[in-house]
Amino acid sequence: MRSPVRVRILAPHWGSNELPADVFIDRVLAAGFDGIEMSLPDDPAQADDWLRRIADAKLDLVVAQWQTVFHPGFAEHRAALERLLTQACAARPLLVNSHTGKDYYTPAQNDELLALADSIARAHGVTIAHEIHRSRFSGHPALLLPYLERHPELALTADLSHWCVACESLLEDQPDTLDTVLPRVRHIHARVGHAQGPQVPDFRAPEYAAELSAHLSWWDRIIAQRRAAGAELVTITPEFGPAPYTFRLPYTQELVADAWELNVAMGRVLRERYCN
Repeated sequence: MRSPVRVRILAPHWGSNELPADVFIDRVLAAGFDGIEMSLPDDPAQADDWLRRIADAKLDLVVAQWQTVFHPGFAEHRAALERLLTQACAARPLLVNSHTGKDYYTPAQNDELLALADSIARAHGVTIAHEIHRSRFSGHPALLLPYLERHPELALTADLSHWCVACESLLEDQPDTLDTVLPRVRHIHARVGHAQGPQVPDFRAPEYAAELSAHLSWWDRIIAQRRAAGAELVTITPEFGPAPYTFRLPYTQELVADAWELNVAMGRVLRERYCN
């Protein structure tokens, strides 16, 4: 009998950037996460300090590359992508999650970026998974599918909350798209979206039961497919984000939920579902 795929549940650094490294790592350990997903500091000494502390705490690491979103021009974006992915892979994480390309770049430009990422991944022996995300080359199923045809080994991070927004649905009418895309997933961002936004206020609320059920069904399929493929590891990061992902009340600006608490709660759901 094939052994079950090992699922590692990671804490997002996004939303806790203001915390010192030791404080954040203690918080991660107290919440029972297996590791951290974060963008490492650009300063080599600071990055080395984070890597040492993470290793000492015996935590796993996924490195996130999102800074290229601030480079709208193609040449700048390409140069930044090469530098940032090289730095990320050099840290020897479990994998690198990358915000790659733009929805307004030409297919040839995005193809060039994907080929660049593939060459860096091969050189370092580290998987680079490209995140499904609004405004990227993957921001809508109709944008992504042609790239999958041209890049048969393309690895993806499934943040399907973004497609809920882009398609104004829970993707009920796109089973063929999911059949094509889900086997390419190597990393999951476990945030629950809805037809008008990438994050429900609280995934535990009964009014969002349909949204939660849809996302869990997608994650179930990914885990099952990775197991069937003989994969040893799947990584999942609960990724409920800070404001404006987390809603604020009008006028008072009071947050309607605590993003960290939501991520901890989702981590417990995932651990019970996939790790027991």
